[in-house]
Amino acid sequence: MDSKEYLKQSSCLSNYDRSQVAILDFGSQYSHLIARRVRELHVYCELYSCLVKAEELSKHEIVAVILSGGPSSVYDKDAPHVSPEVWKLIEERQIPVLGICYGMQELAHVFGGTVAAGLKHEYGKSYVRRVEGCNSTLFEGLPQDFQMWMSHGDKLTKTPEGFKPVGATDNAEFVAIENLEKKMWGLQFHPEVTHSPKGKDILKNFCVTIAGAKQDWVMTDYAQEFIESVKAKVGDGHVIGAVSGGVDSTVAAVLMTRAIGDRFHAVMVDNGCLRKDEAKNVLKRMREDCGVNLRCVDAADRFLDLLKGVTDPEQKRKIIGTTFIEVFQEEAQKIEQQMGKPCDYLLQGTLYPDVIESISYKGPSATIKTHHNVGGLPATMKLKLIEPLRELFKDEVRELGMALGIDETSVWRHPFPGPGLAIRILGEVNRERVKILQEADAIVIEELYKSGHYRKIGQAFVVLLPVQSVGVMGDGRTYEWEM
Repeated sequence: MDSKEYLKQSSCLSNYDRSQVAILDFGSQYSHLIARRVRELHVYCELYSCLVKAEELSKHEIVAVILSGGPSSVYDKDAPHVSPEVWKLIEERQIPVLGICYGMQELAHVFGGTVAAGLKHEYGKSYVRRVEGCNSTLFEGLPQDFQMWMSHGDKLTKTPEGFKPVGATDNAEFVAIENLEKKMWGLQFHPEVTHSPKGKDILKNFCVTIAGAKQDWVMTDYAQEFIESVKAKVGDGHVIGAVSGGVDSTVAAVLMTRAIGDRFHAVMVDNGCLRKDEAKNVLKRMREDCGVNLRCVDAADRFLDLLKGVTDPEQKRKIIGTTFIEVFQEEAQKIEQQMGKPCDYLLQGTLYPDVIESISYKGPSATIKTHHNVGGLPATMKLKLIEPLRELFKDEVRELGMALGIDETSVWRHPFPGPGLAIRILGEVNRERVKILQEADAIVIEELYKSGHYRKIGQAFVVLLPVQSVGVMGDGRTYEWEM
């Protein structure tokens, strides 16, 4: 099937009613972190490509702009730059601007400063000291000297006209600059990373104290807003969606159920490669504890028969993905036949990082990844997408889950791959090997809970290798699979 024939998510949020901080991404590995740190202040923000058009930005109520870092040098021929039209918009609306690393160098480039390659590159912890007599609002509440994280080769050698230095290090004279008249600040260091202990204070000083951003990004409010908007959008229609039991699909399903009740039809597909007792446990949790109208399709034999003899992991993914689509479509048709009318909408668990990947700056040769969160459902299903989590990062989804009253164990579940244990079995997938891995996986997860380590790590799993070796069990010799 041609990619044009798939149901597609949109690549922007189109959130025009909420005031926001706009983060312009120059390709930094830390751009996501800037957005997350701002959101942690309960300030709503969105991330845009640094090449975003002024026409798009002008549609939003932007209270501040943050220019991210990036791998380029501002003086390179193909270096990315903010368009003159965007700078004009910033000037007309008097929007405060904070440039971080490359972002500060962009300020220098535009407003007449000088950036050059440093004789000594800085990568790692560095101590920033305030310039004597500095009382910059950006550093309010910070000590005279504070630790920050540096990651740069170029540095500012001459400040732009109207800017004054407010911070320095032993290696660089201008690591923090400001222009109060233009409401612009620049930082050579990265306040968004955890290695900058006071970095969040700086971001708060900029976003809240200087820009006056509202701290009204609260998950309980978000949930209620979504529920009301879905009621208005769906009316008396029906919504169908795939549920895996992971945190994203659980939170999305509970939200949808709170909005339209049993007119949301959740479908779980058991592909035979789930964790031990996963289908049974998810059914109980979702139906009894969360009140979700969930049905489970036992398609284990169908999937495992198709996986027989297949060893290539990518081929496994394709088989499972294609078969999932077929099973989901068949179940959707059954639901529609039972109702006597078609479903109008599809619930999809797109997260904000999926959206960001479609809009971030990646350079002229980059290929944008296409996301098919439910395996690539065909457009012939004629469903309209509802994506309740598309403005949220993973940690915000967990926070939303807690606000909805979902039990903590469900909210803090580790991620689990869509193809399931099939890609954690190296070599052929069969019922015997799945059973072995299910038992081993269950033991590991149980021990992590017992030791208190489950919440301390992001993900843990067992891999079954296509290798057998000699061991001792009791007083006897064994020859078993390795994990």
